[in-house]
This record gives sequence, C-alpha cells and structure tokens, in this order.
Amino acid sequence: SLVDDMFKGMYNGKQYHPADLPMVLSRAWNAGVDRIIVTGGSLEESKQALEIAQTDDRLFCTVGVHPTRCKEFEARGEPEKHLKDLLELARHGCSLGKVVAIGECGLDYDRLKFCPADVQRRYFEKQFYLAEVTGLPMFLHMRAAATDFCEIMQANQQRFPAGVVHSFTGTAEERDRLLGFEKLYIGINGCSLKTKENLDVMAGIPVERMMIETDSPYCEIKAAHAGVEHVITHWVSKKKERHEEHLTVKSRNEPCHIRQVFEVIAGFRKVEDANGIAEILYKNTCR
Repeated sequence: SLVDDMFKGMYNGKQYHPADLPMVLSRAWNAGVDRIIVTGGSLEESKQALEIAQTDDRLFCTVGVHPTRCKEFEARGEPEKHLKDLLELARHGCSLGKVVAIGECGLDYDRLKFCPADVQRRYFEKQFYLAEVTGLPMFLHMRAAATDFCEIMQANQQRFPAGVVHSFTGTAEERDRLLGFEKLYIGINGCSLKTKENLDVMAGIPVERMMIETDSPYCEIKAAHAGVEHVITHWVSKKKERHEEHLTVKSRNEPCHIRQVFEVIAGFRKVEDANGIAEILYKNTCR
C-alpha cells in the first residue's frame, strides 16, 4: 500500500532516501494507470490511506483491519468501539467519494505469530458488518486458511455485495472453491506468478472473474519467477542507498509495475486481443 514506510524512504526503521510518493505516482500515471486504491490494514493506516486518497482525484482507498493486526480490536479493551470507529471512518470516506471497499480483511494462518487464528476469525466476521452497513465490496486476504475462509464467506455471503481475494497464491482446488462464490473475484499480482503451478492456476481463472494488482511495495515480479520471460516493460532501478528520484528503487514494487503483471498473464495465456482483456480487467475493478 502507498501508506508503507518505503514510500517515505524508510526501510526497516532506517531512513535511506527522501519520501518520493509524488514521483511514484507520476510513474504510475505515465505507465497508463488510471486509478489507484490505497489499502488500509489497520484503523490508523486506514486514516492515512484516506488522507493520501484526498490528494488526487485518481486515488481511492479502503478501510479495514488486516488479519495479522486483528489484536488491535482488543488492545484497549473496547472491540465494539474499535469497530464503530472503523465504520465512522468508512462512512466519512464514502461521503468524500474516496472509500471504495472494506478491507484488507480475512485470514492469514502463515503468520499466526502476529495474531492467533481465533482472533483473526472473530474480527474477520465482525468486518462483514462494515460492508453490510456501507454497501461496499470487500478487499479480502486468504493465506493458508482456505477451509476456514470459505466457511466464513459461506455464512456471511448475504452481507456484502462483492469482493476480491487479492494476492492469490493458492491451489487449483482453492481457486475453484473461491470461484464457487458468485460474488468473488480473484486478484493476481507478482506473488501469484512465481511458479509454473502458480501460472497454471492463474490460467484457469476466467478473465471475467479476475483482477490484477501490484500490492506494492511488495510482490514484485522477480528474475527467478516462472513468468518473468513474458515481461516486456522494464524500468531502470537503483538500490535504495543510491536513490535517484526519477528511477525506481530496486526490490520495491510500484503501481507502474501493473504493466508487468498484465504482460505475464497475457503472455502465458497466449492472449491475442490484449487490449480486449485489459478492458475486461479494468471494468472488473471499477465495478
């Protein structure tokens, strides 16, 4: 998300270069990006996302709590107040035309050291209330938790209008379970395109049910990834220690790199009408 410290020049708590978000956005617009959603992963981060979204007509944001941060609901002993604060922020952002989804929320059993599974489940379910009241779609996270995730989606499927399970890295079976929910789309980024199996799973997603994303500053397409041979567009980059404002930072993903995600998808699927596919993906996201 654009709220990440990397876009402020901070890496692991150390300042390496000046904040460069304006140049990051400039590269995105020049690459053909039309709109960007800044994701919130906590109450505080959602506030920051809304602030950033208000700086440009092409920026929008989400409000929600990432599964690994769900302990924040109970940090002050008032989980219902925390939920209310999220709702108030979402409503305020909606009134400004800026908040377009609830999330990032879901389940992440790969990183239970940050938040236990039972706490994740409890507050994933709670956040359906935000979608239900606001009528907003959901920006969803599922990692190593397909069974519990699908059970919760099944129990709450009447409470939200639509959603996207972003940064999908699951199996073909998990893909098909998600596609069984008519309201869900599957989000593909660099992390979704690492291995030949990932590419095969991606190829089985109908374009009408797919969205593409960067999840920057993470999930870049790396040289070792199976799909890298299909990448056409490249940007000159330098290490963070040798930062130059007009160049990308090595190993820091950016919104402009959405082109690379599309190129891998189109190349691997041997797409003939690339513009037509791009139009479908764009409309899926704007829906």
